[in-house]
Amino acid sequence: MVARTVHPADRSRQFDRRELSAAIGLTLLAAGSLLSPAGLIGSARAQASERIVSVGGVITEVIYALGLQDRVVGVDSTSQFPPDALREKKNVGYVRALSAEGVLSLKPSLVMLIDGAGPPGAVSLLNESGVKIARFPDDTSAEGVAAKIEAIGAVLGAAEPAARLAAQTRARFEELAALRGAIAKPRRVLFVLSLQNGRVLVGGRNSSADAIIRHAGGINVADGIEGYKTMTDEAIMAGAPDMILMMRNSSSHNTTPDELFAMPAFAETPAAKQKRLTTMDGLYLLGFGPRTPLAARDLMAASYPESAIPPLKTATAP
Repeated sequence: MVARTVHPADRSRQFDRRELSAAIGLTLLAAGSLLSPAGLIGSARAQASERIVSVGGVITEVIYALGLQDRVVGVDSTSQFPPDALREKKNVGYVRALSAEGVLSLKPSLVMLIDGAGPPGAVSLLNESGVKIARFPDDTSAEGVAAKIEAIGAVLGAAEPAARLAAQTRARFEELAALRGAIAKPRRVLFVLSLQNGRVLVGGRNSSADAIIRHAGGINVADGIEGYKTMTDEAIMAGAPDMILMMRNSSSHNTTPDELFAMPAFAETPAAKQKRLTTMDGLYLLGFGPRTPLAARDLMAASYPESAIPPLKTATAP
């Protein structure tokens, strides 16, 4: 059976579990032709000798979680968890700025790409090279994350351990949903991606930031904006965020509450009154892999400190 290709527009559809698992499955390409998952996976011996380049932090995270990291020869720069990935493997560059020549120099037998990897020209060159390619939609829904894990495991010939990891992830999302259901008054959260030259770049609807805010039981202040775009000072003030959310950067200066709330756009917001700025690791917050329910719970705890949000009981499950 030929694997189905999932287009971004399909994400707005409502799937049941079986349909979503099939839809998110993967697109397999080799020498410009579609292959079935069985044709790509091959024998156990062939799998063991695979040379995999993983492009997408969530793909790398799942591979390591499944204990298959020995097959990986290269990762992209977003593959920051576990930390050993970037220390031990060749770095092929940023997920959206790949060099086809750099990837191919590692002589991969399989390149695994998250949706949005590019640029398109580099991906086309990889297709033309004849190397096997598996592509995965970056679904941010609870079921989509679990199905993504199953799809990655299927390509690697590790369906059973991937199914266990996916089941654990589903259980965590279910527990998270119960916590979310107890929230009486959702807080208004604004995700700020960057502050450059006085321009505030935020995460609007249909962005990964929007998804994590909603998983954590919040309201996205930038819901009127599509994707990641700039937001005017007036719109920020009118949005009245209760909390500002940003990614924590380990390699450069991180914006402090004093710096942020001294800016005119934020100075008069409800968030400024208590200097409510929350920063979290970028891949943990926006990776949408096995740790996402934990990240959403941590964001929920930061958003509702008065509620003493408990840790997920399933967090330590094997």
